[in-house]
Formats: sequence, C-alpha cells, structure tokens
Amino acid sequence: MSQDGVDLETSLGYLLKEASSVLRAAMEEVLRPLGMSVTHYSCLELLAQRPGLSNSQLARGAFVTRQSMNVLLQTLEREGHVTRPAEAPVGKALPTRLTPRGRRSLEKASTAVRSVEARMLAGMTETERAGAFRSLQSMVRSLRDGA
Repeated sequence: MSQDGVDLETSLGYLLKEASSVLRAAMEEVLRPLGMSVTHYSCLELLAQRPGLSNSQLARGAFVTRQSMNVLLQTLEREGHVTRPAEAPVGKALPTRLTPRGRRSLEKASTAVRSVEARMLAGMTETERAGAFRSLQSMVRSLRDGA
C-alpha cells in the first residue's frame, strides 16, 4: 500500500463497490434473457411498490439521471409495460403506472433477481444476513447524515 493510497485488500469501501459490481453483473445476466436491464427491472419494481411515481422519483430510486429514466419510460410505454397520462394532473409530473403486461414481466424478473440474491447469501446464516443488513443500513445512514 502506498502512503497516500487506499489498501484495496482491506478497504471496506472498495469491497462494497466490488460486491455491487458483481451483483449488478449477475443480475444483468439473469435479466438479459427476459429483455431487461437492471435499470428496467428497478423501474418496474419501484412502480409495483409505489404506483404513480414521477420520472424524477423513478430516476432517484433507480440511481440514474432523469434523462436516462425518461428514455426508458418512453420505451416501456411504447412496449405496453407502463402508462402515463398525456397531461400532468397537477404540476408537470406525469405519474407512471404498471400495466398488466408490465406486472407479468416484473413477476418473471423478480423470480430471476431473487435467485441471484439467494445465491449471494447462500453461505451466510440467518443471523449473519441480519447483521449484514443492519451494518449496511447503518453505513448508508451515516453517509447520508454526514456523520
């Protein structure tokens, strides 16, 4: 390790980034045959849990730009997975909702994603899983709160 650098062998931040990257690759692998990307899946999952989200809310939830989300929503709308009103009921935001076709696609994708998560957690006990979950939540809170 250089004096000014980070020791990648012991850096928790680096390990988290590696885990995130490997998880995303594994998710992309199981979603690709379904014609989806991780962002596509994330958008559908967010809409299933929070119907009516706007483009901006979906972009934040899927960790992409508003522009990228807008392009995805246009594609999903064209393919019949989501609907948006022609005009905003209030303000500028167009609330987005899943269609029955979108729900069916999401069901298949969720099964595939759960299989990846099960594989990722296979070597951990329930107690270890719960501890990891709490630890990650604490890290996120600490960084968001600026602690």
